[in-house]
Amino acid sequence: MLTFIIIGAVGLALLVLSMSLGELFDVGDGLVSGTSLGVGGTVFGALGAIATVNDLPVWTTYAGSAVVAIAVMLLVRRLIRGLASSEDGVARDLVGQQGAVTSTITGGHGEVSLDAELERRLAWADQIITEGTRVVVLEEAAGRVRVTPYWPTAGTTDAQRWPQAT
Repeated sequence: MLTFIIIGAVGLALLVLSMSLGELFDVGDGLVSGTSLGVGGTVFGALGAIATVNDLPVWTTYAGSAVVAIAVMLLVRRLIRGLASSEDGVARDLVGQQGAVTSTITGGHGEVSLDAELERRLAWADQIITEGTRVVVLEEAAGRVRVTPYWPTAGTTDAQRWPQAT
């Protein structure tokens, strides 16, 4: 059982380091990376400890833990490659994008969550905009966005609604 605890603890430490500091190493196009090896070690240790406590035969414990750990490592590799391929790195024009204020904007600083993005952005405005207010982006600079409250009106175009954005 001590073997499984040690391997699981080392795997967990490697996983935490890889997640917090970035990938420590990467061999075979992600097949053996800090993240996948950390997950594999953690799974191997956890399953081995569980099997040992339940008095399964030693060969079953090691073989079963190793097979599941390798399968999980392959799954992690596939997930990481899928996430990496989805990062297109292409800059998008955010002008006209809508969202909601997540932290009250007081002149120079605040925070918004845009509908088209998963992450929040720092924002500024020419007026105080309270949390929860729908906004539209007027411009973007250095990753921050300038916003104004969004009040949809029937029959008007975006250029008519936000003349300062054009």
